[in-house]
Amino acid sequence: QVQLVESGGGLVQAGGSLRLSCAASGRAFSTSAMGWFRQAPGKEREFVSAINWRGDTTKYADSVKGRFTISRDNAKNTAYLQMDSLKPEDTAVYYCAADRTRPWGTASTVNYDYWGQGTQVTVSS
Repeated sequence: QVQLVESGGGLVQAGGSLRLSCAASGRAFSTSAMGWFRQAPGKEREFVSAINWRGDTTKYADSVKGRFTISRDNAKNTAYLQMDSLKPEDTAVYYCAADRTRPWGTASTVNYDYWGQGTQVTVSS
């Protein structure tokens, strides 16, 4: 069992930065892939980034590549999403998720077993 709690969301101007954190409880964190997803109003939840269990392989959606950085600290049971050069189109609720079955990390929402409650990110123009 993995419980996830996101934090770090907020309101920021375009071009600014935010760092999201995802604190996990449970022993499975260090052997699980972690993913970040987002959902804007009226849109489906979409993949943002994923990281494998060791933290040495990452994936990014094309829309955030070069601007966002995913990382994890297994000693702290925490995953992070550093978001730079934010754009108004990045506005969404951001969710972290854990996949115990596929520790290499994937982009599909259906592969993730555990989800946080989400944190709102709003980017003003």
